[in-house]
Amino acid sequence: VEKHPVAECGDHLDCQSCLSARDPYCGWCVLEGRCGQQWECQRGSLQGQWLWSFNQKQQCLSIQHLSLYNISRGEKTDIRVSVAGLPSLAEAEAYSCFFQDTETPASFTSAGVICSTPDASSLPPIGLGDDFVMVTLSLRFLNVTVAETEFTFYNCSLVQQLSGRRPCQGCVSSRWGCNWCIHQHVCTHKHACSQGVTIYNHNFKPPTPTIPPPTRQLTPLPPTVLVATTTTTAATTTTQPPPTEPAATTIAAVPSATTMTVTKPTTAASTSPLILARTSASPKLFTQATTAQMEVTTVGDLLSDVEGAGGPTRASADDEKVGFDLVTEIESIDSTDEAPDATLPSSTSTKVDSDLSPVEPSGDVTGSSSDVSSTTSSEAALVTVFATGDDKKAISLANPELNDSAVWMKDWEKPEEDAETETDTLPLFATSSSITGASENSIIHTNSPHTITDPHSDSAANYQSDFSTGSDLLECPCVENVQGSSLLPVNVERKITLVGQHLDLFQDEELKYECVLDVEEQSVVVEAFVETDAKQPSVFFITCQLHKYAYSASMEEYRATINVRRKNNFLIDSAEGLYVTLFNCSVGRSDCSRCRTADPKYGCVWCGGTASSHCVYQDSCTDEIKHTCPAPVIHFLDPVSGPVEGGTVVTISGSNLGQRADDIQNSVTVAGVPCNVIHSRYEVSSRIVCETTSSGGEKSGQASVKVRGGGLGLSAQTFSFQDPVLSSIFPQRGPKAGGSALTIRGQTLRTGHPSEVSVLIGGVSCVMLKIQEDQISCLTRGSNRTGEHGITVRFGGAERHLQGIVYHYTPNPIITLAAPSKSFLRGGRIIRVSGQNLDVVQEPKMKVTLSPPDTLPPRKRRSTSRRKEEGLDGGQDHQGPLKRWRRIVPEADCPEGTLCHVKQYESRCEVSSSSLILCPTPAVGPEARRARVKVHFLLDSLHFDFNTVGNEAFSYEPNPILYKLNQNDPGKPYHHKPGSIISVEGENLDLAIYKEEVVALIGEGVCAVKTLTHNHLYCEPPAQQPLVMASNRKQDGVDSLPEFTVQMGNLNFSLGRVQYDSQAQSTFPLEAQVGVGVGASIVALIVLIIVLIYRRKSKQAMRDYKKVQIQLENLETSVRDRCKKEFTDLMTEMMDMSSDLVGSGIPFLDYRAYAERIFFPGHQESPLRRDLDVPESRRQTMEQGLVQLSNLLNSKLFLTKFIHTLEVQRTFSPRDRAYVASLLTVALHGKLEYFTDILKTLLNDLVEQYVAKNPKLMLRRTESVVEKLLTNWMSICLYTFLRESAGESFYMLFRAIKHQVDKGPVDAVTGKAKYTLNDNRLLREDVEYRTLTLNVVMPAVAASGGSTTQTVPAKVLDCDTITQVKEKLLEQTWKGTSFSQRPQIDSLHLEWRAGVAGHLILSDEDLTSVVQGSWKRLNTLQHYKVLDGATVALVPRNTKHHLHDSHDYMPGEKTPMLDDGEEGGVRLWHLVKASEEAELPKHRRGSLRERGGERAKAIPEIYLTRLLSMKGTLQKFVDDLFTAILSTSRPVPLAVKYFFDLLDEQALQHNIADPETIHIWKTNSLPLRFWISILKNPQFIFDVQTSDHVDAVLSVIAQTFMDSCTIADHKLGRDSPINKLLYARDIPRYKQMVERYYADIRQTISASDQEMNSALAELSRNYAAEVNCLVALHELYKYINKYYDQIITALEEDSTAQKMQLGYRLQQIAAAVENKSSNSKTLQVLAVGERRLCCKEKEEKSYLEEKTDIDAVGVL
Repeated sequence: VEKHPVAECGDHLDCQSCLSARDPYCGWCVLEGRCGQQWECQRGSLQGQWLWSFNQKQQCLSIQHLSLYNISRGEKTDIRVSVAGLPSLAEAEAYSCFFQDTETPASFTSAGVICSTPDASSLPPIGLGDDFVMVTLSLRFLNVTVAETEFTFYNCSLVQQLSGRRPCQGCVSSRWGCNWCIHQHVCTHKHACSQGVTIYNHNFKPPTPTIPPPTRQLTPLPPTVLVATTTTTAATTTTQPPPTEPAATTIAAVPSATTMTVTKPTTAASTSPLILARTSASPKLFTQATTAQMEVTTVGDLLSDVEGAGGPTRASADDEKVGFDLVTEIESIDSTDEAPDATLPSSTSTKVDSDLSPVEPSGDVTGSSSDVSSTTSSEAALVTVFATGDDKKAISLANPELNDSAVWMKDWEKPEEDAETETDTLPLFATSSSITGASENSIIHTNSPHTITDPHSDSAANYQSDFSTGSDLLECPCVENVQGSSLLPVNVERKITLVGQHLDLFQDEELKYECVLDVEEQSVVVEAFVETDAKQPSVFFITCQLHKYAYSASMEEYRATINVRRKNNFLIDSAEGLYVTLFNCSVGRSDCSRCRTADPKYGCVWCGGTASSHCVYQDSCTDEIKHTCPAPVIHFLDPVSGPVEGGTVVTISGSNLGQRADDIQNSVTVAGVPCNVIHSRYEVSSRIVCETTSSGGEKSGQASVKVRGGGLGLSAQTFSFQDPVLSSIFPQRGPKAGGSALTIRGQTLRTGHPSEVSVLIGGVSCVMLKIQEDQISCLTRGSNRTGEHGITVRFGGAERHLQGIVYHYTPNPIITLAAPSKSFLRGGRIIRVSGQNLDVVQEPKMKVTLSPPDTLPPRKRRSTSRRKEEGLDGGQDHQGPLKRWRRIVPEADCPEGTLCHVKQYESRCEVSSSSLILCPTPAVGPEARRARVKVHFLLDSLHFDFNTVGNEAFSYEPNPILYKLNQNDPGKPYHHKPGSIISVEGENLDLAIYKEEVVALIGEGVCAVKTLTHNHLYCEPPAQQPLVMASNRKQDGVDSLPEFTVQMGNLNFSLGRVQYDSQAQSTFPLEAQVGVGVGASIVALIVLIIVLIYRRKSKQAMRDYKKVQIQLENLETSVRDRCKKEFTDLMTEMMDMSSDLVGSGIPFLDYRAYAERIFFPGHQESPLRRDLDVPESRRQTMEQGLVQLSNLLNSKLFLTKFIHTLEVQRTFSPRDRAYVASLLTVALHGKLEYFTDILKTLLNDLVEQYVAKNPKLMLRRTESVVEKLLTNWMSICLYTFLRESAGESFYMLFRAIKHQVDKGPVDAVTGKAKYTLNDNRLLREDVEYRTLTLNVVMPAVAASGGSTTQTVPAKVLDCDTITQVKEKLLEQTWKGTSFSQRPQIDSLHLEWRAGVAGHLILSDEDLTSVVQGSWKRLNTLQHYKVLDGATVALVPRNTKHHLHDSHDYMPGEKTPMLDDGEEGGVRLWHLVKASEEAELPKHRRGSLRERGGERAKAIPEIYLTRLLSMKGTLQKFVDDLFTAILSTSRPVPLAVKYFFDLLDEQALQHNIADPETIHIWKTNSLPLRFWISILKNPQFIFDVQTSDHVDAVLSVIAQTFMDSCTIADHKLGRDSPINKLLYARDIPRYKQMVERYYADIRQTISASDQEMNSALAELSRNYAAEVNCLVALHELYKYINKYYDQIITALEEDSTAQKMQLGYRLQQIAAAVENKSSNSKTLQVLAVGERRLCCKEKEEKSYLEEKTDIDAVGVL
């Protein structure tokens, strides 16, 4: 019993979660910022301090309104923060405002607080490219945040910087309240500039004015109106006494097509002021001396009267009569007078301020001292006044004779349909009660200082949507466009006229402007004068003065950006893309024809005389303009020869070759033979391409071109028609793999264009190398067959055949052995290469590739590949400039003596015979000692790896060192006594050479090498002193002595001169003295050598240890980095797959399919799938007999006797035991509680059987029926757990494995993969491949209901076979469909589509498959040369029957051409050829495992890193799966707990106290019997396709899981399997999880029989419809029939069975099932038997029913 608090308020960390909990005990303490009970809150009793969670009306405190939501950065002001329900504080307490982390004081008010904005220095900086920064404004009490919101600080200067060429427009159209000061050229947040005109922001939000109540519901006006206040003096006319301060005259501009209305004021009748409205092209509002207060009359008030008076009218203007000064006058009329005089405002008592200020909602204006007083009349009429000088003529707005628009409107005019807006939504402004029309973008204009404001408001949604003029860009002074053509010829004086807008706002007395053109990054400044349009005062024409423009770029046109600036001042806004185009006629038009074909808009002409003619602009031509072009000039012919048959494409280059192809049609000849012009390849004036016709014989001559209307041109070159002849070839044979250099001899072989000359050998093209007059050299390509082939040479369309001589393709050369496998660094050692057909090789070479070791960091490895691409792969000139440069200036990031780049070296080999090639090893640098060495033999086009033909890997050893013969005095000759042996000392002498390969010479004589050790060379010199080498002979002196030289490969050692001693032997026994001396020396030398060797070996061992340690650390780092990258890519793919699973879900099998695969694995047709196969006449009898058999199985005694009897039969195999157990599972599936009872009984018998032997072996194998019954029982009970808990983790692991394996190459024949966890399935080759993205054509449903196609991208590898490609395409294009619903691989063809008609069916094998000897390679995308981005389609096959009906995995697509492979003829291979061990007979294959183990130890580190990389990539998914299986955080399946308790009871009952035994029982019953089977067979639970390479990975994971469940410690060493070494570090952690899992299950509350039976009964009901037990009973009866006598005997021997007459009942069943009597008699016998046994049956049935009722009661 545990004690818990009534309320756990502390679990709610914020106000929202606290109030949403609706806990009656909890509430939110506002000023303490925590959730708790009311008594825990210090001020909980005060109003608003504690918000009760149970009160649904309570809401968390939040900032509801700010007086300002954004201000300029650095502007100091106060912000009103409205917070409803803000608690009041004590006198000494106060709130604080925080702008991000900057604290400012806060003043408490009734509606919230007032916060002061901080200094700009304390605010976070504005990011690059932004003009604002957003901070968090929070209201805090002490350190508790009460409420918060977002607040913005902007910077208008940054707005200007980010606006490009239109700073003014960018400023006033920004979303902030930035205004533009025209004279200062500054974007500011201030409301008014210090001088000059201010343009106010378009998006400024004016406050809501005071509005009289409308008479009906209307569209609301903008909430705020911006007013400019200024001091001015204006002459006015009034009927009242003159005011002390004159009032302002308001002029409002409205669109010409705007509907105007008449209003009827509601106040008392009085004289109304006269309001003038001027219509302008840009709808603005200009005011002169604006009043300090304005009252706005709503449009509804206007409409209410106008509609009653006849509806709205439209204002229009005649373009000829009105012009630009169209003024609308709104006159107030007295109700008693029909046409009263118009008056101006009488007076104002307002103190006018010069600053601009917004109007507050109350109507008070900041800075004003009093209101404007005026009266209005009871009626008002709207009139139009045309301004002509000082006179004003009034015309009614309703006059239909006025035009709708003026000519000057042009492009700036608003369309009529846009202008005819509803009058309900037209905003009007008025002074007092008068009306001033204004548009959306209206501005207020004053004279001193001039101020422009825009009352446009973003917040007025209706206002914006219903009235929009579309002319926002015309408010700032700007340059709009270029008047007239923007084309300007170079070097010709031209004026440029630009159209500008609103330049009058600058108030310039002298319009001093200049044009600035940006030409080739230089500014060209030209004086400009400005003129005002008489009809449009706001439009200005800016004319750039005459100037010659030029550019140096070799291009026809040059776009120059043009701007206008106030002289020596700033640039004016320019329209985007405002530029002029400079053009140069002479560029690209070097001759007359080109000049005359120029675009007419340029006005180019051919100017000048014959010598100095050129193409210029027409106005700049000072000479004569040529209207006809001179005769053609031919500069070049290509080619200059061709076959006499014609068909040669000749290119004629020159000038003035016509202006169009028709000019030279049928007028081109070559050597007097017509040449047909190819129109599509003709280039104006410069090139003619034509095709020669037959010449009828050999001839030569000039090419001629006759231009229509022009002259005739002849070429300086001559063209020859030739008749080539072939005479011989050399060599006349070569390997069918190709690569042989072939020379074809003959006459006039250099005929036609070299690119059109080709050589064919039996239809196979030969790669052209060189073409000469008398011979052609080419390189043969591979052929698919051997034998004789004819030689054909094609000269364009003509062919020549070599008569009487053929080329013979021989079998390819094969290398079988290469030895020795070591060489010194200086090279020169002869490698003997043995094989077959080696004499057909022309240029055999030996190539050595040095690669950086794996221990280098990845950065250096990348530079290695980069240097390799830059041309270091030749290797022939390794002593060249590059190597010298690197020696002089080594790279900073490459350690000295370490290879950081790939290097290649080659040496030329010599063909000795058809079976032997001698290859000297190339010399390499010292870095080869620490590099990876790869050796290849290049036999023309065939390459052989030394590792495949040599006995061991090739390696380079240090160069040997030989000391001088006379070490004491090398300058003196060595005295040799005839008959003795010369001993030479040195180091490393035998590391890479045999004594037979060493050549020792004394002069011209040979010193026969007898012995070669690591430090000594012993040779026997000639008996007589040899002669000096001819090259070293001199006349006299010691120089005439022979030199002793030793040659070891490329190494030549000169060890000194040798002088033979000719003196007689001394009588003194010098031998004894020498012997004693030599003996002592040898002893001392031996001791010294031993000491030196010991020290050297010790140091070498330490160096080797450190080197290996560093290599292992680097290897671990490399593997870790690779794992991270692979894991990142895999997680990205898994996230994509998880999103795909949201729609399609995990493809779980239904219960029937799941049970079928678990119960009957490997069976094509299980009893769950079949129906009872009996004649219809016997079906009823048979079914009744099987029903009786089912009833008989309900007898526990019969069932146990039946099982035990079968198990003792010798012919009852383990397969039969498993099959019978599954049949019993199906038969008893509807009575799982009875099935469990039988399982417990049989398990008890099994325990007793194993206790007498070895209890640890129980349940390890499926040797009895009960063990298979246990497997099936676990599978039934854990199906739900699989779907709901472990299935998702397992499926993600399966998909991750499949994705990771498919990323790399997979051999379709051997099943080996680059990415795997199983070393037996590891691809031990470096296969070159790349990823291709194919566009798969998929059918789709069109929107119209028809069908269409769409392409889906899919990733494959270019080394994939066609079957593998189809599998991957199906997997990716049908990823939302389960495997069983997809088309079968064998039913589809892969079709490669290129263009409209280019469709090709690809297959694993076809006529193009590469065959080498007895090996045939499967076709891949690389074989077909399918490119990245190719389009393919999976199309159905035409055949109706397929070879495979099931969805079993097939390693490759088979075709009829594979028949001979199955008979031992052609063997298939994909990436690597299968080992020869696969051909061993079956009785010898048992040793392969041992051999494989030995071979695995020799795997290079690179392959082990692949296993580690794969393991690290999948680690997360393996951990997730094991955690899902072994976690007890969620309820453990009831069946697991029940069965584990049952095992504990059995152990206690049989006195088994060993915990290891119980652990083994549990492991064998659950992990081994169920989970291992599921892990190895994902198709048991999912509807997926499995493959051998995925199964190999799963088997390693399953083995790891099994090892984790065992208690015994596995001692791993160097000889342990690699699969176990992979997870050696993880298994202890997994073992802890298993032990904790078993312990947690033991500690949980035991599951009673009633709970288990209730759960089993529910399972029986849920899956009752999925199981058909009649077929299973019929299959069971077959075993009963097979062992009928033994079963009957066992039943008769048991007394209880005799009493229950079980044997008799079985006989009756047999009679019914086998039809041994008539059907009626059988039924009668059955009925009698049933009646006899009814009592016993009822007792058992009542027992079962009573037991079920008790279980149900227990559950309730």
